[in-house]
Amino acid sequence: MGRLLAPSQLREGAGAARAGFWVPSAGRGGPEPCGRAATTPSDTRLPIAVTNAPLLPSRKRAAPAEALQPAKLSRAELYKPPTNEELNRLKETEDLFHSSLLRLQIEELLKEVTLKETKKKKIDAFLHEINSLLSAIPETPETELTDQGWLPKDVKVPFLQVPFSVKGRFHFMPPTELKVVGSYLLGTCIRPEINVDMAVTMPREIFQDKDNLNQRYHRKRALYLAHIAQHLSKQQLFGSVKFAYMNSNHLKPILLLRPQGKDEKMVTVRLHACPAPGLFKPKVGLLLPFSPPTPHYNNSILCDTMLLSHLQFLSSAATDFPGMKDGVALLKVWLNQRQLSKGLGCFSGFMVSMLVAYLLMKRKIVKMMSGYQVLRSTLQFLATTDLSVTGISLVKDVDPSLPVLDDFQQAFEVVFVDPSGLVNLCADMTASKYHQVQFEARYSMEILDDRMVDGFQALLMTAKPMLRAFDHVFHLKHVSKLQGTCKKMQLLSELMDRGGNYVAAALPFIVSLLVRGLSGRALLVVHSLPQTPEWPIDAEPPKHKDVGPLTFGLLFYPDFAASMLEKGPQADHPEALDFRTFWGEKSELRRFQDGSIREAVVWEANTAYQKRLIPEQIVRHLLKLHADIPESSICYMGALLESVIRTGKEASGTGEEAMVSVVRAYDDLSRKLWHLKELPLMVSSVQGVHPALRYTDVFPPIPMKPIYSFHAQIKTKHMLLPSEKKPCPAYITPLKMICHMEGSGQWPQGKDAIKRIKAAFHLQLAELLQQQHQLVCRPAVTHTDVYKDGYVFRLQVAYHREPLILKEVVTPEGMLKYQDTEESRQLEVEIQHMPYVTSSLHGLQQQHPVFGSACRLAKRWVSAHLLGDNISEECVDLLVAFLFLHPAPFTPPSSPQVGFLRFLDLLATFDWKNNPLIVNLNRAVAKFAAARSCLPVMFIATPKDRWSSMWTQERPSAQILQRLTVLASESLHALEEQLMDPLKTQDVKMVFRPPLDFYDVLIHLNPNQIPRHLESVDQPVKSFSRGVVKNSTADKILFPVVDYDPVQCYLRELRDAFSDLALFFYDKHGGEVIAVLWKPLSFQPQPFKVSNVKGRMVTTLNDKLVCVPNVEAILEDFEVLGEGLVKSVEARTEKWTI
Repeated sequence: MGRLLAPSQLREGAGAARAGFWVPSAGRGGPEPCGRAATTPSDTRLPIAVTNAPLLPSRKRAAPAEALQPAKLSRAELYKPPTNEELNRLKETEDLFHSSLLRLQIEELLKEVTLKETKKKKIDAFLHEINSLLSAIPETPETELTDQGWLPKDVKVPFLQVPFSVKGRFHFMPPTELKVVGSYLLGTCIRPEINVDMAVTMPREIFQDKDNLNQRYHRKRALYLAHIAQHLSKQQLFGSVKFAYMNSNHLKPILLLRPQGKDEKMVTVRLHACPAPGLFKPKVGLLLPFSPPTPHYNNSILCDTMLLSHLQFLSSAATDFPGMKDGVALLKVWLNQRQLSKGLGCFSGFMVSMLVAYLLMKRKIVKMMSGYQVLRSTLQFLATTDLSVTGISLVKDVDPSLPVLDDFQQAFEVVFVDPSGLVNLCADMTASKYHQVQFEARYSMEILDDRMVDGFQALLMTAKPMLRAFDHVFHLKHVSKLQGTCKKMQLLSELMDRGGNYVAAALPFIVSLLVRGLSGRALLVVHSLPQTPEWPIDAEPPKHKDVGPLTFGLLFYPDFAASMLEKGPQADHPEALDFRTFWGEKSELRRFQDGSIREAVVWEANTAYQKRLIPEQIVRHLLKLHADIPESSICYMGALLESVIRTGKEASGTGEEAMVSVVRAYDDLSRKLWHLKELPLMVSSVQGVHPALRYTDVFPPIPMKPIYSFHAQIKTKHMLLPSEKKPCPAYITPLKMICHMEGSGQWPQGKDAIKRIKAAFHLQLAELLQQQHQLVCRPAVTHTDVYKDGYVFRLQVAYHREPLILKEVVTPEGMLKYQDTEESRQLEVEIQHMPYVTSSLHGLQQQHPVFGSACRLAKRWVSAHLLGDNISEECVDLLVAFLFLHPAPFTPPSSPQVGFLRFLDLLATFDWKNNPLIVNLNRAVAKFAAARSCLPVMFIATPKDRWSSMWTQERPSAQILQRLTVLASESLHALEEQLMDPLKTQDVKMVFRPPLDFYDVLIHLNPNQIPRHLESVDQPVKSFSRGVVKNSTADKILFPVVDYDPVQCYLRELRDAFSDLALFFYDKHGGEVIAVLWKPLSFQPQPFKVSNVKGRMVTTLNDKLVCVPNVEAILEDFEVLGEGLVKSVEARTEKWTI
């Protein structure tokens, strides 16, 4: 019956799977077709010498010296027609790669991850030395399995021997055969983690009958490795000798050997002990020999016996198939970037190689294909085939003595049977993990077929950690609680089958429980792969609980994730009982509008923020009810960051409802403006430009009515003023709206005349709104403020031809020409571009309900780091919009937190120097590279603004962008570390607290004069009355104080006076500190002139009179200018000593 195989071989890619971040391409001149090596008689020498013989037809290499010389071609050679091969390559590039760039990128990547020849030689030499050491290990006398006194104290058996007592005898004998197996010989192992798998065949003499029972085989295997470890640890050759579990399966310890010195990171040799061929005679019954059946246990023994036959199978598939090596390498990179290739139940590199061999066997791919075609075909197969429903098998000929696929399907969740017909390669994989692979493959195919997306960058160069890939993530802090789950769910037979590993036994049942509970809400429920770290040979092996916290990711359907109702079957249907059992006491009978009486579950949630967290309620309820997991063991990371956009301690929401009410008031006012009677010209359109009208205002305005006694009054004008004796009144933001008047031949053509006409319109609008709708208005020359429903709207009249008129310039020759002026540009932005961006982003919010909240988190972060004045709000909004419009390789965010994490990643990793950020643009930006030097440092293109990047023209500067990038990178790192470690206390606000040691001077402000003090990141201990009452619908009131923020007035004065000497930074959302940074150039001595005297004092330097900044006087000026507002000025550095 073929030999039973060793654990190492089962994973050709045991090695490859661990290959880390990158993946190797077909190396030139790979190893010998391993078929030959594997069939030699039991020869104790390693078949290493053979590795220098090419496995695949190698491409010729140009001699290095000649490669740099230009080739001289005769005229005939220059114009000769292309060869068949060249034509095929061009055709393939056009049809498959969409562009020759993708082909070049893939070729470069393959060069990058392939093992170099020089490294191979070093590795071969290292393997030869291991070979000779292993052959020389002495035998030991025979003892009982439980008598392990012959092992020295400093070597522990790498196996959990529970229970300890078991029958059987053991003695060590040198291995009968040593073979390199796996990806190294096939040429598919990839950098940076090079793992070489070596099968150590244990002699037949050390085994007895019935060693397949009661873990006797596994214990002998562990003792065999322990004895090898003890001898090798004394050798100078090794930098480290450690144990690990193969793919974190505790039944499969392996020995890791690394070379000494600087080569330690070059390679890890993994020793797999496997039984002699034909030792275990598998029968049909071996798959399920016991009652209860133990398929996973049997599979773990059988796959050890198949190591060498798997190697032969793969090497015959790879013969004359260079595309297989490249394709497997690309697939490994793809899996590594998605965190799918390591841990218990992973989709390892070995499995990928077997899958490619399966597709070759089924003629889904042919040996002519390139690596990219192999990648596409494999992804296509994964996307369209569900191995958890219909398994696949590598068995060529039907053999009645072998178990059929249905037998495997009953015993395992995912089925992929090896060529022997006895081993399931996906035995440890859960259906949930396979569905994740399937989802990723399907989405990757969409990306590859989309010509507008850079498929290479999205698929192979972008990592997808769980925190950024899934909308909600939660951790199971204490996996030891899963022991209780096994009891509650009655999983005793599963526990026996898994050798007592309660994590592996309970995980599939927990995931299927969550999948059922979240069906209709979650597109995908996935779990992290349990990973056990390697350990020194003198330490006890890790327990099951040492895999650390388990992480679960939820990917939502945006439309249904926040639904408050779970509708069940009708009360008299038989399924009703099952529904009640599943939901427990949460299920209740309800009558619906159609008259039906059904079982239903209603979740409590009043605000959008609470509705987003309904999945958390479901998860906690179901795990408590069915799995006995207490709430304290669940650490839910769905919305931890949103606390920074909530104001007040009682606030239960994050402001979405406030924004809806602003938009409602705005819509009502727009209708009133359209239907105003007695205006000389009709209002043709009303467009909002304030961030609250596109749902992205960090702290949306709240309806307010002023308290008169708190203010000074101007009775004649029905207006209020701030009172000197009271704290600064609450900040009331004016919500700006642009009113376009209809065109008419009566509009004047002079710019001053237009301004006067607009002022008259502002007066008339105020008068008519007061007369016809009883609204309190306050007109001004440039706008009219309207108080409605507790909000203040600022109406600004616009005439569509005014920007053109402002561009008119008369030349000295009397010619009229048009050119952009600062004034025309400013007006264009105000009346054309701002309304366009606001309406576009308002539309985006309708498609993606969390867009606004993600923008608000991003802007709160920028402002918290005192950079709010250095980058425009529209710019941040467009950066976040980019993440929703071009999310590849992710799906669009369905929670604000994920949107914010991806925003930080975009800031930190986007190549601002060489690429424009194109937001929803369908045309390539070819001119960008040529004009780079005169374009803004951060270039954002939108459909209405393709070449000027108006939102980043003035700001940020190169230094501020650099600062933003560094802060984003650090914040992302700190946040991901916190959100992935549930055992520490989570203080996510720390990334919103600015590092102040970077600044030269800090101006501390008086909190009672900061109108938005309550918006600060950390809730202030003491709050002040601000002279307003919330929620007023009064009509006859005195007009409140609008747009008054003393700190902003003070900042304007500081910048006017000292902008040539210093930069000023402030967090407008309640910051108590203005940070000052001296400009380095301002401290260079200036020649003594009248123009240089401002803020400087005269001194002599080398007998010349020069001006240097008078820092003491400037600091005093800071205090004088801000009297009443400034509490103290703190000089932090002495940089200015000249």
